[in-house]
Amino acid sequence: MDISIAAEEYHYENRVALTPAAVKSLFRFGHNVFIETGAGKGAGFSDDMFRDVGARIVFSKDEAFMRGKILLKIFPPTAEEYKLLTENQIIFSFLHLVAAHKEGLDTLLAKKITAVGLEVIEDQSGRLPVLTPMSELAGQMSLPIASYYLSNIGGGRGVLLGGAAGIPPATVIVLGAGTAGLNAVRAANGLGCHVILFDTSLDRLRYANDIFGRQLVTYLPFRYNLEKVIPIADVVIGAILIHGAETPKLIPEELVRKMKPGSVIIDISIDQGGCVETSRPTNWATPCYTMHEVTHFCVPNMPSNVGRTATYALANAVLPFIRMVADNGPEKAFADDVGLAKGVYTFDGHVTNEPVGKRFDVKTRKLADLLKGGKTA
Repeated sequence: MDISIAAEEYHYENRVALTPAAVKSLFRFGHNVFIETGAGKGAGFSDDMFRDVGARIVFSKDEAFMRGKILLKIFPPTAEEYKLLTENQIIFSFLHLVAAHKEGLDTLLAKKITAVGLEVIEDQSGRLPVLTPMSELAGQMSLPIASYYLSNIGGGRGVLLGGAAGIPPATVIVLGAGTAGLNAVRAANGLGCHVILFDTSLDRLRYANDIFGRQLVTYLPFRYNLEKVIPIADVVIGAILIHGAETPKLIPEELVRKMKPGSVIIDISIDQGGCVETSRPTNWATPCYTMHEVTHFCVPNMPSNVGRTATYALANAVLPFIRMVADNGPEKAFADDVGLAKGVYTFDGHVTNEPVGKRFDVKTRKLADLLKGGKTA
């Protein structure tokens, strides 16, 4: 099957969908890989490195989109890129359709695109194998970012996260005990911070206590608890993920107003809408803004700043799914792998993802029924 890898247009998106090693694997199994020139530059992979493993370099965005039956991207297509998609194409990308504009969804349906969201692919245990490594990186990155923006030169309160002898450490509040949240907790604990973790699941909080012992304070996210601790925070890290759905606004604007001047919010959840009411998407060119004297860092593609590490992590996770579709065709691949099928947003002109259907008030069809050629019950 012909597979295309597009260069990313989004600000400072340094990741590329596959490494040269992953491309070589696809080439060895009889697939043709076309990659847009310069696509791997931000991750340290030259055109020659891809050419040496069998890829063909294409020199325009139009050709990159046109060549592949399967199109691989990282960031969702821009409005102009949506226009370049071809009829019945298969796209793999972090699409985040629940937080997207309806025009993009309309294009996917009109062109009968099979749209696979990397962020909603599941494994046999219901985990998110492609999103998980990106969440690991974002969680780890949140503490160095917080450290900079708490410093005077970063516009903060001049606070060192770990404190010093006779000086208490910073208070870091983490919202969500998933992959990103626990990685943020691990990094904060390693620096000696006073860490408070919120989650709706007592099982997740018990698991966190098992890992980190009594160095960690845990709470359920009742409004009373949030009102008690948010005002004492030096850093709030939003790491909430509602699988396939828009993130709830756990922190209202009135609570942000009560935070210390010069404190920091890092909303990792921003690609799904954000969990803080005052959050809005930024980019690596202008990653922060200040509201109510609180610094907000809301970059949707945080792992892009470690483009090489992120690309290796992504390629390791996504390659088996690409191979499955390329080797067997989408219909058989989706029928054989239920977790991969759960990553399908649209198929043959229909929405197959319920949260997206509800978000845009569009009728949803079950993918299994479409694959069988049957009708929805």
